[in-house]
Amino acid sequence: MPGNTSKSQRIYRVDRFAVPISVRAEFLDRVRQTHEVLRTQPGFLQDMLLEQAAGNEHHIVTIVEWEDAAALAPAKVNVQAMQRKMNFDPQEFLAQNGIKAEIGNYLSI
Repeated sequence: MPGNTSKSQRIYRVDRFAVPISVRAEFLDRVRQTHEVLRTQPGFLQDMLLEQAAGNEHHIVTIVEWEDAAALAPAKVNVQAMQRKMNFDPQEFLAQNGIKAEIGNYLSI
């Protein structure tokens, strides 16, 4: 990145979801379980869960700040292990419940 002279740069995982009100509680339960795991991972700095009511659905945004990109891979492995242990497939859950997702990693500029 131009102008960035540091060897590591914080990275932000930002996930946006459009969640039907009928599955909001279950969705938030799953998000909270995931964030409990994330908070214990090396390189985790902070997280936020944000919500905006929009009629019959809620817009939910999750933000996790990581020390650097290197922290993401092991955290992902540990979250996937937790999901397998719980017999939970997040992609299937989103599809079955009509939840729309936009997921990405961002760098501060």
